Amino acid sequence: MMVGAATTLGNEEARATASNTAGEAISGKRKRGDTTGPGDKQVITIDCDDVASPAAASESDVPLAAGGNPKPKPKRKSQARGQAGKKKPSVKNEDGDDGSDNGGSAAGPKKAGAPAKPAPTARNVDDWPEWFRSLEKTHRALNLVFTFCCTRKHLLTTFDTIKTAVEVNTGSPLQEDTVAAIAAVLSSYFGSASEAGTIRFEYVDELSLQLDVQGSERDEVFKTGSNSSRFTAQGPAADASVGGITGREDLATAAAAAHGDIEPSKEVLFFEFIDEGLKREVPHPRTGEPSKPTRMLKDERLRMPVYGQKQMSGLIEKRNKRFMTAVNAFLDQFDLTNNGDGEGEDPVEALKRAAEAFIPVPSTTPDVIIEEQLARRNGNGGGSGTGNGHGIPESIPAERKTIPEIVDELKHSPWYSGQVVADGHRVFEEQEPIYGDLEFLLSQDMVNALYNAKGITQFYVHQTEAINALHAGRHVVVSTSTSSGKSLIFQLPVVHALEQDPLSRAMYIFPTKALAQDQKRSLRDLLAFMPALCNILVETFDGDTPWKERDYIREEARVIFTNPDMLHASILPNESRWRSFLQRLEYVVVDELHYYNGLMGSHMAFIMRRLRRVCAALGNRHVRFISCSATVANPRGHFETIFGVMDWERDRPVQLVDFDGSPSGRKDFLCWNTPYRVPGDPSSGRGRALFECARLFCELILRGVRVIAFCRVREQCEKLVGAVQQELERMGRPECITRVMGYRGGYTAQDRRRIESDMFSGRLVGIVATTALELGVDIGSLDCVMTWGFPYSIANLRQQSGRAGRRQGRDSLSILVGDAFATDQYYMQNPDKLFDQPHGSLQVDLENMLVREGHVQCAASEMPIRPAEDEQYFGAGLAKLCAERLMPDEQGFYHSHDHFRPQPWKLVAIRDGEDEHFAIVDIGRNPPVVLEELEASRATFTIYDGAIFLHQGTTYLVREFNPERGIARVERVRVDWTTQQRDFTDVDPIETQAIRRIGGDGDDNPSVARAYLGRIRISQHVFGYFKIDKRERILDAVQVDNPPVVRYSRGTWLDVPASGLAVLERRRLHMAAAIHAAEHAVLSLLPNFVISLPGDVRTECKNGLKEFKGKPVTQRKRPARLTFYDAKGGANGTGLTAKAFDFMDMLLHQALTRIESCDCGYAEDSSRGCLECIASPNCHEANSVMSKAGAVVVLRSLLGLPIHEDSLPMGPELGIPPGPETVVLAQPVPGAREMAPSDVTIVKMEES
Repeated sequence: MMVGAATTLGNEEARATASNTAGEAISGKRKRGDTTGPGDKQVITIDCDDVASPAAASESDVPLAAGGNPKPKPKRKSQARGQAGKKKPSVKNEDGDDGSDNGGSAAGPKKAGAPAKPAPTARNVDDWPEWFRSLEKTHRALNLVFTFCCTRKHLLTTFDTIKTAVEVNTGSPLQEDTVAAIAAVLSSYFGSASEAGTIRFEYVDELSLQLDVQGSERDEVFKTGSNSSRFTAQGPAADASVGGITGREDLATAAAAAHGDIEPSKEVLFFEFIDEGLKREVPHPRTGEPSKPTRMLKDERLRMPVYGQKQMSGLIEKRNKRFMTAVNAFLDQFDLTNNGDGEGEDPVEALKRAAEAFIPVPSTTPDVIIEEQLARRNGNGGGSGTGNGHGIPESIPAERKTIPEIVDELKHSPWYSGQVVADGHRVFEEQEPIYGDLEFLLSQDMVNALYNAKGITQFYVHQTEAINALHAGRHVVVSTSTSSGKSLIFQLPVVHALEQDPLSRAMYIFPTKALAQDQKRSLRDLLAFMPALCNILVETFDGDTPWKERDYIREEARVIFTNPDMLHASILPNESRWRSFLQRLEYVVVDELHYYNGLMGSHMAFIMRRLRRVCAALGNRHVRFISCSATVANPRGHFETIFGVMDWERDRPVQLVDFDGSPSGRKDFLCWNTPYRVPGDPSSGRGRALFECARLFCELILRGVRVIAFCRVREQCEKLVGAVQQELERMGRPECITRVMGYRGGYTAQDRRRIESDMFSGRLVGIVATTALELGVDIGSLDCVMTWGFPYSIANLRQQSGRAGRRQGRDSLSILVGDAFATDQYYMQNPDKLFDQPHGSLQVDLENMLVREGHVQCAASEMPIRPAEDEQYFGAGLAKLCAERLMPDEQGFYHSHDHFRPQPWKLVAIRDGEDEHFAIVDIGRNPPVVLEELEASRATFTIYDGAIFLHQGTTYLVREFNPERGIARVERVRVDWTTQQRDFTDVDPIETQAIRRIGGDGDDNPSVARAYLGRIRISQHVFGYFKIDKRERILDAVQVDNPPVVRYSRGTWLDVPASGLAVLERRRLHMAAAIHAAEHAVLSLLPNFVISLPGDVRTECKNGLKEFKGKPVTQRKRPARLTFYDAKGGANGTGLTAKAFDFMDMLLHQALTRIESCDCGYAEDSSRGCLECIASPNCHEANSVMSKAGAVVVLRSLLGLPIHEDSLPMGPELGIPPGPETVVLAQPVPGAREMAPSDVTIVKMEES
């Protein structure tokens, strides 16, 4: 293995190379007669006095790479760098300080919200104590050797690599405690070891250094186009015969990896200077010329700098000045009379004591962190500290303070800078319980079980109202707040029925397996205290149930817990084997009714009708349905739509229970906005919400607050877990890391159960989750819910917020952390809309022909269809549907069409479940362990060779990805960077099946625009990845060769007329931004015409990194086309876009009216619109490429309306830099069959 040059060339060769490299770089050329090559063992002396003076280079022109590693100027422009010929960025740290120092009297770095430090006394080095003078000489040598070693990619600055060169220059041995003393004095002035101006001196994983150097070497062909004798592949090879992932592995290594016999990688001592970030160069919105170099743009990513001798010399001198400033500040603390011989404390001894905390200590294992060293380092280095750190106790308290006290402590923390927005702190007062009485008596066994299992002696009023209605034979829907005791409503009637008739049956249907497991455990706990029922079988019946147990469960179970998928694909298709169970079925419980909305609700409604039809055919018409939902606007109507109201139950109306009698504690709600990078400067852009969430999360859990943080996607979940772990280390509390876990889809069932159990028992104090925990899994009492970014809808936010504060007398906290996205900032500026907006209504479309026909085919396979009798289940017009799409027999019954046989359910996917999964295997353990299973659709974007895979916040390197075997081998590594895929998605129509004219007055006018309907191809390409550091700076760009992932759907599209594109060109409005904005406006209005949810229909969102490259030309051109496609349903789609196609004319008119009447106007700061017009909370690209004025041009040209160019702004618009257009005129899609002008029906889809 290679670590820097120390293992490639040998230790002596590496040290010689370090010296040679630095000497060559200083002189600019090799000395005459010097024939020493990189591999020779000769050591060349470097004279530190030969370094250029401070006047040789302006400090403001010194660019720094992330982590302080400069790189040489490439021969050709890398794709990771900016456009050739542009002015290079200069130094700027993220706090807004330009990093300049004034020699020995510099004021030091400025931190947000911190008072400026007094300038230290200016002293010459000759006035320092002798030991400090020797430190200064060592620092100069370290600075010089480090800087020039970093200009060689094959050299990494391990302690062994640079030691010899430093010793030659200083004339004395280089000891670890000497470097630790330098680190201590720098940290005492500039902050903890992660702050700019300090040094990093610690043991790191050897493999992480291999990744840094070998990744850049192997990518040389891709970045420069140069040929290399050692590396010929463009991406890291996985085959051991060609070197494996690193290019230097042999077959023996690969065999060991396959058997899990790889030895743990060792640690090496690493040294580097920590420098600032980079200044931005902001192009003027109109001229495109660089301006305001200190201004940071939102969503802007840095480009790699280029280095020369002048910049490196200035960088060296800058570090030397900083060291002088730090030493002078340190000496100011002591009496320096007689060089430390006076009455005051000796500064030499004081610094030696402080340096003890910075002496690096290797970890005993990769999992162990030296807690004492971290605690000492943060205590001496300006970290948060422990114990007395602004209200944080020494250990997590068993009893926390009140929420108002904790919020007050947060607001008085030194890092607080007004994050709680105006009018963003709301208080909901405590609610006392309201009890009710049952209208029938419970058995003594039931009373005892309720008390022993749940501690219940009284029922809340909503519980008694629902249970009394069920006892009277009515259906019940309960719509109360989260954790209000709804579970008891569907447990007590079932247990009571089993007491009356032990042969009765009940079925619980939950949307997720986790919910089913949770409720099964709760019911078993209750039955365990009932002597007559403690032995009855209560079991889950889902996809994880072993086949050998299914027959026994079917025959013997009295209560089964299942999900809609199993009911659709297993129970109903095999109704003959379930007849005994269905004949005795008393109760059907459907929890989380609000989940069944939109397309999923349509499927669920027909599944319930199929169930009711089978039960009625078996003579069971007395099934009672119980459903619980979060608070919505139409719970009774939605219940009746899902379950239907049959002819025989018209006299038993559904009982709605929506009065909540459960208690709740006081709840504080905070709208917490991520602060600006430079406090008070909006032009600097928002900081990273990730770090704001991590800091807030740690501050809360260390105060004893039990927190759950919700993230929108899995990647956010893993990143936040990792950020929380790093923040706990920084705060000197690494012992708390094991008490924080992530929870998301993809984890194995065993891991999920363990995490749920740990949270319920209180072993965990914090959990970071996706919406997998939004649906009511009981994880015990929570004190705080934190939501990272607006979660797509207010209903989701309220559902998440309700997970905390459901205990009487215990207050709670909910925090919405605003990200930099337009949606988040809209609600940060208008917090009233979060609280005042009424609850939304749930909608289900029973007229969706694709969904309806699919379930009718399934029902006909279960039992032949009789249109006259079955119309009450499947709606009017069933006879016509059967005659056209089913197969009749001689008796007048209808059976499934041959196309759907023998298993119709396989052709009716009720949600986007995937059969193909990839196993993520950790080969660093013996034996190897499966970490999780990943869906095939995610695999291309997550597990490619060389990727960093995140699991519970831990970084794993993908060593091998084998799609044929469905496996990815990963190994744990310790790196401070991650990878981000470089990809693009093309959404293209490939076959036209119907055409509709829109706008215009004449059907024969060739200029009239048209809407098209047909087949859509979605191609997703991953062509490489970036290495990204913690501050989202690009460290490197790597190319991979992956085939595209292609899938098909159905959709509708509109080609933008050439006249509209001409107007956009004349007004210099960005075409891609105009099309993207118009697509958003149309999508936002789709629910007015088609019952759908956000995400059911999608479009091709534009990515700012690809649209705003700044290159003179671009190879990827996209047609000027608005495209919408069904996100679900496979190649046949779901029929939603087919319905939208019918109303396209009205959709375009309403979208245009909405944009033109929006109050945000056409001002420069409103060019991207708002949530009321073109911005979308569901945009995967954060609404980065948007033009409101351009959207008006696109829609008017489609509708054939006049375009008033004089009223349009002249581009380029704010935030959209000038550059080449990526849009070209769209060409017709073949296969068109135009409809007659009067025909408004959809052309019948062929079966596929």
